[in-house]
Amino acid sequence: MLKFDKLTGTAAPLPITNIDTDMIIPKQYLKTIKRTGLSAGLFYELRTDENGNPKDFVLDKEPWTGAEILVAGDNFGCGSSREHAPWALLDAGIRCVISTSFADIFYNNCFKNGILPIVVTPEQRKTLMADANQGASLKIDLEAQTITRPSGEAVTFEIEPFRKHCLLNGLDDIGLTLKRGDVIDSYEEKRAGTQPWLDGAGARG
Repeated sequence: MLKFDKLTGTAAPLPITNIDTDMIIPKQYLKTIKRTGLSAGLFYELRTDENGNPKDFVLDKEPWTGAEILVAGDNFGCGSSREHAPWALLDAGIRCVISTSFADIFYNNCFKNGILPIVVTPEQRKTLMADANQGASLKIDLEAQTITRPSGEAVTFEIEPFRKHCLLNGLDDIGLTLKRGDVIDSYEEKRAGTQPWLDGAGARG
């Protein structure tokens, strides 16, 4: 998983409440288990009309075409638990989403895929949304837990220490397990000596 430490990037405004995972990546893009190529379906129904023609969507306009940060409305990521939603955001270069609230499953999935979801107050979101509307660049410092605005003002945010540790070190569930590889190997070796039947030793055909 990609490490997340510091990020300086353009913030795109997405002032829509209850953006669900189907809006982030619709069902027709869920046939793949690959994490690449999904940016083509990111916010597909917001970006295109029923005939597939482009709409006037923020991520398709300058200066937001290369945005790495989203400032979004309340309850971002609600709906189904599809992990394709953070995959699509990441494939499009989005590394951070700022909102006043997130759906629990989406929030957890972000941390497992190297995306930082930041919860701010409504007043802080209003200020950051104004910056995003101007095409401003924000500076995210995970270690310091700050968002620095163009004015130099620092907005602080909270994050659970274990999740912070995982993002800073690029550790998903597999990475965390591999760090305990020596302990796992030692246990399996001990178990093979005391309970060999669990590995099929002595089993009758």
